[in-house]
Amino acid sequence: MALETWLTRTLGLTVPILGAPMGGRAGGTLVGEVTKAGGLGLLGAARYASPEWITDETATARRIGGSDLGIGLMTWSLTDNDALLDAALAQIPRVVLLSFGDPAPFVDRVRDTGALVGSQVNTVEDLRVVEAAGVDFVIAQGGEAGGHTGKIATLPLLQEVLEATELPVVAAGGIATGRGLAAVLAAGAEGAMIGTALLASPETIGPEYARSRVVAAQSTDTVYTSVFDQARRQPWPQRWGGRALSNEFTSRWHGSDAPEEELVAAYDPGNPDLGVVYAGEAAGLVASERPAGVVVRQIAADAERLLRRFVD
Repeated sequence: MALETWLTRTLGLTVPILGAPMGGRAGGTLVGEVTKAGGLGLLGAARYASPEWITDETATARRIGGSDLGIGLMTWSLTDNDALLDAALAQIPRVVLLSFGDPAPFVDRVRDTGALVGSQVNTVEDLRVVEAAGVDFVIAQGGEAGGHTGKIATLPLLQEVLEATELPVVAAGGIATGRGLAAVLAAGAEGAMIGTALLASPETIGPEYARSRVVAAQSTDTVYTSVFDQARRQPWPQRWGGRALSNEFTSRWHGSDAPEEELVAAYDPGNPDLGVVYAGEAAGLVASERPAGVVVRQIAADAERLLRRFVD
């Protein structure tokens, strides 16, 4: 039994898995390894990335995983400066994610390159916005997800979105094992986007301590907060907080009324107690540092085994 879905057929994948475009974590090596394992890796082109970084990391991904890859962008940040979109489209990616905002001004430009356009949505209202913009598929991203996300949990959100649209739907948030992938496929999703499951992989970029912190974390060790955006002067729209591992910084500053200058002064990205590790509630399922390709293949194999019970 092959895990064949719209996602695998359309993108020529072996497994219906996308590697999340995690800003500060998903560089070219991780992207290439996810693609090499049969999924599709997406480069995390965060707001502070440069066009040169996109070019260099795309080249690295292609050396490892072949020509196909995706690139994820934050739509709200493109309104004032779309240089990152230009850089991304110059690489001719297979997929471009335009998430967190209305993608309408940019969809045609992406389509003109032949890429598929996807958007992460956190509510049915988000879905209506991106449908009107003409995207090709959506990712229902639940609040269990690491990094910036919404507040509705994955399972109720996925059901709402599947009932509300004819577009292909991928699920994200809290999916880190074959059981999670099997569950969303059985519900009607075309695949899953995984992020936290890959955070302990040696191919991630970012501080070394991030991997060990994810391995040590339980699923109860996360907090949904905007305090790291304030500390790093990241102008995220207020409606999207970020799910991160709890530490001394969040214990001290989350929910406080401290002025931004104090948060900036207290934040230290090199210190695991004072820096940020964005990770989702699936952190409790990450028990060791494993190569990304191993993670992707294991999730797919386990999902296939579980789903086979219903066809054999």
